[in-house]
Amino acid sequence: MTVSFEEMRLEHLSQVEEIEVVSFPTPWSHKAFAYEITQNSFAHYIVAVAGGEVIGYGGMWFILDEAHITNVAVRRDWRMKGVGRALMLEILRRAILMGINSMTLEVRPSNTAARNLYTSLGFIEKGRRKRYYTDTNEDAIIMWKEGLL
Repeated sequence: MTVSFEEMRLEHLSQVEEIEVVSFPTPWSHKAFAYEITQNSFAHYIVAVAGGEVIGYGGMWFILDEAHITNVAVRRDWRMKGVGRALMLEILRRAILMGINSMTLEVRPSNTAARNLYTSLGFIEKGRRKRYYTDTNEDAIIMWKEGLL
């Protein structure tokens, strides 16, 4: 089945929320996503769609010539099928088109699948934010990919 990418819209949010609540211990609310896509001028969010259904999503904030990835998630039944990689490549592509030269993100040390994906895409561990995740007090690994342009 073909996967396509679209700008996230309000009509996608019910499906985005379904993915969000099973993907993260502290999921974002409908209101948080709605704010991001309608009010936050720094934000850029996309969805991955297959067969008319949202199967993944990702978002980032553009700040000067840097992008900060806020979240990336894939529906459980679509994981390990390349959707996360495709989402990240699309996020990178869109960032480059906007003149972004470097990209950063935080990831839980326990999320080895995401860490492996980010490393395979050229992200490098540059530091830690101690007790960043308030739900578990887990640190965040800060990763960067520079020289996009």
